[in-house]
Amino acid sequence: MAIFSVPSPFVARIQEIMAFLNRQLQAVFSNGVRAQQSRLASNDVTFQTKPYKLHKLDDGPNTSVTLNREDALKFYREMQVIRRMESAAGNLYKEKKIRGFCHLYSGQEACAVGMKAAMTDGDAVITAYRCHGWTYMLGSTVTEVLSELTGRISGNVHGKGGSMHMYTKSFYGGNGIVGAQQPLGAGIALAMKYREQKNFCITLYGDGAANQGQLFEATNMAKLWDLPVVFVCENNGFGMGTTAERSSASTDYYTRGDYVPGIWVDGMDVLAVREATRWAKEYCNAGRGPLVFELATYRYHGHSMSDPGTSYRTRDEIQEVRKTRDPITGFKDRIITANLATEEELKNIDKEVRKEVDEALKTATSDGVLPPEALYTDIYHNTEKQVIRGATIDETVVQKYKNTAELLKENK
Repeated sequence: MAIFSVPSPFVARIQEIMAFLNRQLQAVFSNGVRAQQSRLASNDVTFQTKPYKLHKLDDGPNTSVTLNREDALKFYREMQVIRRMESAAGNLYKEKKIRGFCHLYSGQEACAVGMKAAMTDGDAVITAYRCHGWTYMLGSTVTEVLSELTGRISGNVHGKGGSMHMYTKSFYGGNGIVGAQQPLGAGIALAMKYREQKNFCITLYGDGAANQGQLFEATNMAKLWDLPVVFVCENNGFGMGTTAERSSASTDYYTRGDYVPGIWVDGMDVLAVREATRWAKEYCNAGRGPLVFELATYRYHGHSMSDPGTSYRTRDEIQEVRKTRDPITGFKDRIITANLATEEELKNIDKEVRKEVDEALKTATSDGVLPPEALYTDIYHNTEKQVIRGATIDETVVQKYKNTAELLKENK
């Protein structure tokens, strides 16, 4: 077997090339590390939103928005909590552990999370009966929401309100009458103006309630008095089982305030919603009066749990929205691509959320219920104990406890 020797000049040249390539690789790696460190240091990434549509406005929210890592993880977690919490509520209803009405927010998570992100202390929200997600966002725990749905003591209002009547300090419900919250929202804003607060009230309603007469009465008064209120139409495409096109002569809901300026917003983009709400708060705080928002969104379930949601739309339509417009998966893809989060980090958040909801379910299905005498509590605020009429006119009861908190404290 012959052995060939390689000329030393050739070996030297190979070594030079290898050394050069090694230096280049080190430089690329070093630059990548510095770029990543710079990204982590600045912690901000810029995204573009869909263009906003404006009504009676010369300018509007910025379509170039920034997001940092902390907020990215926070928004993702909040949307996942609402999604999983609503899935749990749907299952409880199917198991007949929730009775009465139950309206789910699945698909609309970016609306609540985005608007809440722009709110400051003292701002208020009032909405319709699709309120579970908002109740969570404004201070209640998952346990309190799910327990309220099952009528347990640990519920948001100790099981007395159910799906449509939940409240927190800055959250005025949960209203069961279609459109009833619209003038109430104007009233909350009137109180803010009277007190000279630098706050605003977000008043939400659906496209089905956009044709209610009280909306036009409320927007008229709000404009006359320049109240700090944003009337927000969460347009999920259907009022109960009727498409917006069949129920409304004009489906440009952001223009329906007429003399009240309006903005159309992509309600499936949490960043677009946050930016628009931030802009609206500044507008209202400057004393410029009310606004009308239209958030273009979508609900995956029926109007309520008694509605299968497939008699007026196809399953293919729902799946297409899930694939192309879902607020959570769309946001997830954006923050991973922007290196604000890793797939592993988001998987860990998913596990934490699943555990949180599972723990809440245990309480919601095992906690006790209020005793019968609780029926006579929470009727009046700040009064002496009253004589309350019972089930018939001949049956009257003197209140033993003025409110549920007093009852629970004495019966620990």
